[in-house]
Amino acid sequence: MKPLRHRCSPFSFTLSLGVALAFSAVSSGATEVRTVQLETRAGVLEGVVEEAGLVDAFKGIPYAAPPVGGLRWQPPRPAAPWAGLRLAHDFPPRAMQVHLWDDMRFFDDGPSEDCLYLNVWRPAKAAAKKRPVMFWIHGGGFVAGSTSEPRQNGAKLTQKGVVVVSLTYRMGVLGFLAHPELSEESPQGASGNYGLMDMVAALEWVRDNIADFGGDPDNVTIFGESAGSFAVSMLMASPMAEGLFHKAIGESGAALGEATLSLKEGEEAGTRFGQEVLGLMSLRELRELPAQDLIEAAGKEHRFRAVVDGRFLMEDVEATYQNGRQNSVPLLAGWNLDEGGAGAIFGQQAQTLVNFEARAREQFGADADEFLAAYAATTDAEALRAAKDYGGDRFIGHGTWRWIETHQRTGGKPVFRYRFDQTLPLPVDAAPQAEPRAAHSWEIEYVFGVISSRDLPWRPEDHEVSDLMMNYWTNFAKRGDPNGAGVPAWPQYLPEDQYPVMHLQADPVVTFDDHRDRYEFMTNQMSD
Repeated sequence: MKPLRHRCSPFSFTLSLGVALAFSAVSSGATEVRTVQLETRAGVLEGVVEEAGLVDAFKGIPYAAPPVGGLRWQPPRPAAPWAGLRLAHDFPPRAMQVHLWDDMRFFDDGPSEDCLYLNVWRPAKAAAKKRPVMFWIHGGGFVAGSTSEPRQNGAKLTQKGVVVVSLTYRMGVLGFLAHPELSEESPQGASGNYGLMDMVAALEWVRDNIADFGGDPDNVTIFGESAGSFAVSMLMASPMAEGLFHKAIGESGAALGEATLSLKEGEEAGTRFGQEVLGLMSLRELRELPAQDLIEAAGKEHRFRAVVDGRFLMEDVEATYQNGRQNSVPLLAGWNLDEGGAGAIFGQQAQTLVNFEARAREQFGADADEFLAAYAATTDAEALRAAKDYGGDRFIGHGTWRWIETHQRTGGKPVFRYRFDQTLPLPVDAAPQAEPRAAHSWEIEYVFGVISSRDLPWRPEDHEVSDLMMNYWTNFAKRGDPNGAGVPAWPQYLPEDQYPVMHLQADPVVTFDDHRDRYEFMTNQMSD
């Protein structure tokens, strides 16, 4: 990583842990920035002191060797130690990707194929503590995203008494390509899932190194949103990740309800991509192609999915949960009120009750009455809400519900379910017909306490909801239970208590799973 600042006149002292630290001041233009040094087993790091001296941040730490050259499409290898001082001031490059979503804003030097780095935020002077660790996995459909998005900066969350870690990982064709020649190379006869194995390598780094940062390697919570939440559900299903984490939080997404590809299916998809899209017949040719050419060839159309490789995944993810073979850890999970849109039902038609019922009969035939009972509507407005609910359930809600339900039944540990209902304030220049929403990914700023990273006319209740969520999330990371002093009671998700759901909003309220008929309808549709 290129240095952006120069050190000057550090002074050092040693803590009882035997970890050498140094603090100094660096100058960046007219702004003086304090730095902090930390001796790790790989070498000495220099991070920056943030949040008016309350937080130490170490960014761009290598957790695995650069996956380039002959290491492209190989499981992650250990990172090499370094000599001298390594600057950890700045975010690492994001993984190779194409631009997909305008709400993703990055502050890094990426993209780069050399992308296996992580960031650590800790309360200042925390080296003598053993604080819970929260390990964040960013979303983006496994094809986009980065740790440098301002909405997932860990500096605020860590002030709740935790150490926050975030990582970059391989995505798209570079992270998930399966290919018969790759399987032949592998001692396990496996290929694919490299991005998921990157997460395992980062968790192994946490196990081996996080104590130097004041974190407790025996109290690690994995959490993520969208693809990050899918990854959490798959890490829970993976024998490779066993023992590397102790709690899990999933925000909008799970790998249940979508059949995982077999290794053969993944290899066939990889072969077709190489031959039909790129005109390349061999793995050697694929490895020689520049990473940018691979990413551009895959574009937005070619998605590469996780496979049952016999290494990271031994079977379909849902089968693992149904049979109680997942990692048995407490789970907190849920999704947002407005995950999807009305187009899943209406398409381009007028959004009226008449069209809602007609489209339902077209789509569901003999099952239309069951659908219309589950997504009941008697007015145009109710039909629009029901269509949005169906779109959100089909996109995210149903799979996440199946994860929560199945883990509650077979996982043997407490489960807590939420729905994020806090609608964000509209921009000052919003169109007159615009309506406030709680859309997909819009809870992230609240979880990290950085709602000000988004230019909206925030209200006092938004800050209150953010603080509430930070307290719930960090309480859960500390004890496996979101409850604690100063927050409304959040009951476990239990059938004997009618499956309570915490609604996260300005006036938090617990209701019960009164939409089970919707999710059961969708489950029945899958089995038909």
